[in-house]
Amino acid sequence: MENKNNKVLVMRLSSLGDIVLLSPVFKNIKDKWPGCKITLLVKEQFAQALAGHPDIDEIMVFKGFIPTLKEIRAAHFTHLLDLHATLRTMLLSLFSGVPNRQRYNKNSMARRLYVKFKMPSPALEKHTLEKYLEALKPWDIPIKYKTPDLNDWKFQAVDLSKKEVQNICIFQTSFLGDSVLTTPLIQKTAKLFPQAKIFVVTRPSNVEIFQNLKEVHKVIVDNKKGWGKIFGVFKTAKAIKSCNIDVILVPHRSFRSALTAKLSGVKVRIGFTNSEGRFLFTKTVPFTWMIHDAERNLYLLQGIVNENFKSANLNMQGAGENAEESVSQMLKEAGAEGKTLIGVHPGSVWPTKCWPLENYAKLIGRMEKELGVVSVIVGGKTDLDLSEQVCRLSQAHPINFATKTTLTELMALMKHFKLFITNDSGPMHIATAFGVPTLAIFGPTTKELGFFPYGEGNKVVEVKGLPCRPCALHGGKKCPLGHFKCMRDITVDEVFDSAKEMLNVHNG
Repeated sequence: MENKNNKVLVMRLSSLGDIVLLSPVFKNIKDKWPGCKITLLVKEQFAQALAGHPDIDEIMVFKGFIPTLKEIRAAHFTHLLDLHATLRTMLLSLFSGVPNRQRYNKNSMARRLYVKFKMPSPALEKHTLEKYLEALKPWDIPIKYKTPDLNDWKFQAVDLSKKEVQNICIFQTSFLGDSVLTTPLIQKTAKLFPQAKIFVVTRPSNVEIFQNLKEVHKVIVDNKKGWGKIFGVFKTAKAIKSCNIDVILVPHRSFRSALTAKLSGVKVRIGFTNSEGRFLFTKTVPFTWMIHDAERNLYLLQGIVNENFKSANLNMQGAGENAEESVSQMLKEAGAEGKTLIGVHPGSVWPTKCWPLENYAKLIGRMEKELGVVSVIVGGKTDLDLSEQVCRLSQAHPINFATKTTLTELMALMKHFKLFITNDSGPMHIATAFGVPTLAIFGPTTKELGFFPYGEGNKVVEVKGLPCRPCALHGGKKCPLGHFKCMRDITVDEVFDSAKEMLNVHNG
């Protein structure tokens, strides 16, 4: 059969996040059969949002089982791909009359057994998107595209002239790393709206991140500690309102953030579909775990512009210029001038994200002895005790700057490092934003969550094949299963070899 005559029906009724994952499926089908027609069957609430995909020729809205079945049969599809795999879609497929039918393997039984009895299964190690793509194999469709691309989707933007937008607010009150990963959104917004002033709402500990960006006009502090968690909502909303904001973009997905945006009175409020307060936004855009958080945040701009743009790399060069002198003095006093410096961050807000401190101590000692480098330990107040223990155990001569730098000075310090070794943490993202080759050690979290070190030349060391990973979005206080294998099974040799390789590449 000629591919130009192929009519492919893809069934995925909901939800928006899962439907966004289908993008590589459409692209691979079109790559194999350029002249085919692809129809996507979805629920009505997703039809308008999905109509802009370049590889979807038609949207079929689900109108109930019998009416939809009649419409499918009347369309005379040649191929049917069921990527929902519920009883309803399986029955639609069975009675569709389509000659070539495939369905993805949801592994429902394996999931139930794992949730109820904690019975592991290799099938659970595969991501949903990987299972979607496997469903194409019986049709001999090569898998050329494996991940969604930001520009695959077009959403109907708010009808708002760029000239009308004078003040834009970006609301990000999450952790340090999340704030760093918001900077491409700020920079891209500034390019798209050069005449507008950009305001940022953030927590007190992250103010320095944004104050040092030339694109930011003003930082609004949102104090969420103590009673500020409740009453601070009204104070912050009032501060936003006083700035006459035209559009507010909310990458932070908490209910409190959405509520604050609503109470601020800003007419155009844009957040993600999985936000706890999504009903408080005037527009939502899809959220997917399959791309990096820095790129994912840029989806918010699709709510106000129809332009096709590519994601920007993390770039905070120039931030912290006023701290250069103090950092240079600190390095001079520590006797680090002229030496090859490796940044090391052994801490984290979450204990389970920390590679064992004795491993960091052995690594630092070995790098100094075999590679001739000096390790500079960084961290905040909560990392002080841990960093001192690492220094005592290292049998080397690391420089301990934990608690000794401000956030701005930490940014200024980054350019002195040839390599940065870290747990999954905020300083990891600062390092990548300053172009420092970054070696990250991941345990309870995984790259699929979208928070890995962004950019080329960076690397993640992790234990493959553990069905309990990830155990949480951010990590936790202790391993839920008690074995902590995700971190304990990562050896010093493995991290050392990766560090040596990255140093050779960087110095070569």
